[in-house]
Amino acid sequence: MNLNFADILRDTAQRHGERLALVDGNRRLTWGELDQAVDRAAQGFAAAGLVPGYRVVLLVANSIEFVTSYWGILRAGLVAVPLNTGLTTPEIATVAEHSGARIAVADADLADKIEGIRTVAPGELVGNAPLLPSIDPETLAVLLYTSGTSGDPRAAMLTHRALAANVRNLSELGEDRMGPEDVVLGVLPMFHAFGLNAVLGWTVATGAALIIDRRFDPAHTIDLIRQYGVTRLPLAPPALHALVARPDLREALRTVKVVLTGASALDRALADRFEQASGLFVHQGYGLTEASPGVTTTLGEAEPKPGSVGRALPNVELRIADEQGEDVEGDDPGEILIRGGNLFSGYWPDGVDGPDANGWYRTGDVGFLDPDGDLFLVDRLRELIIVSGFNVFPSEVEDVLVGAPGIQEAAVIGVPSEETGEAVKAFVVPKADTTVDVAAVREYAGTRLARFKSPVEIEVVDQLPHSVTGKVAKGRLREPPR
Repeated sequence: MNLNFADILRDTAQRHGERLALVDGNRRLTWGELDQAVDRAAQGFAAAGLVPGYRVVLLVANSIEFVTSYWGILRAGLVAVPLNTGLTTPEIATVAEHSGARIAVADADLADKIEGIRTVAPGELVGNAPLLPSIDPETLAVLLYTSGTSGDPRAAMLTHRALAANVRNLSELGEDRMGPEDVVLGVLPMFHAFGLNAVLGWTVATGAALIIDRRFDPAHTIDLIRQYGVTRLPLAPPALHALVARPDLREALRTVKVVLTGASALDRALADRFEQASGLFVHQGYGLTEASPGVTTTLGEAEPKPGSVGRALPNVELRIADEQGEDVEGDDPGEILIRGGNLFSGYWPDGVDGPDANGWYRTGDVGFLDPDGDLFLVDRLRELIIVSGFNVFPSEVEDVLVGAPGIQEAAVIGVPSEETGEAVKAFVVPKADTTVDVAAVREYAGTRLARFKSPVEIEVVDQLPHSVTGKVAKGRLREPPR
């Protein structure tokens, strides 16, 4: 077993050294060249005095520089803290302080968002310091930030063991697994668990070629697929929505063998329309940051069932449990519990709320298993909103909104969106004798929240419904108006 997850890159370079690894615009790297570039990055970190265990913020868009910086951080025994490039300066400052990061690696156009810690450009640190070997796969490798139940910063602690287990599980899928002959589109954000380890990690382990796309754009993305003969297309549901109307879709995707989504809920009607337009079935998966991220997939199933997110990946166990943690009988819904080597080690810094003593983790999601072991999602116990695959916790948005001029109280819910899966809707109560300017509130929120967290709809109401304990009764906000 590899002790350091970055060892899988060295293994791939030894097997496929001269084969194409990355394409980024007009730049190309073979696996051998990528391995050498990662060595240089790792030695640069070590030469700068960073010792194993130090956290390194990574604020870099999809690029060769993200790949070399990320794997260099891991190879040096450091802890990568990849951040959403859409975060605002205050949001980044909160995460940097919470993680105790010593340094940040940032793109030139993003560097001015970072305050209070040393910031360097990718590849800026150079040196030839010896690297200390990683001797324990339980060493922390990545902190991935995800909203917690309180809305405070919460980072899932992913070890080298967890990252490697996820890649190994994917690699045991059977006929639908990725192979070295594949050409993979890398447009999902690499700072997100899906893009980081279900796309980038799996590609590195396999030796497939990764075509890096900085951001999804229908015309440009189609051009890349055609130019490089992409065979595997991992996309978020909003991208499928943007592509489905193209009259040339079937011809444009003629080299594609597998379309896979899993960052957020996929509308069944959209999946059917995409299949009719392209001739390609949309495979689904279910995952979460805390599982590095893979839990289930329809890949490998001869006839995936409509509405199902597939069966558990190899080496992953699933249970459906009631509130007491007892197994639910038959196909009744209950909370989804998972167990496997790909699970996180709790939340930073003290490992709280991780898997229990028997290795089971309560996901907070509700679903049921049919007799064949296929999982169907029903609901979420938590009030998390998932916008284009990114977590938004309502309390974080509400805390911002009540600071806006003229607002007494705010409540936030998720509403269906064909473009992003879910979107943020806010209900706001004005202060006494005050008129709320919705445009001003939207502008206020936009300077304090990443774009995906900002409300797309703001409704001014006289009062919010409350339960007997004083908590906002959000179920009543979700009810259609009478």
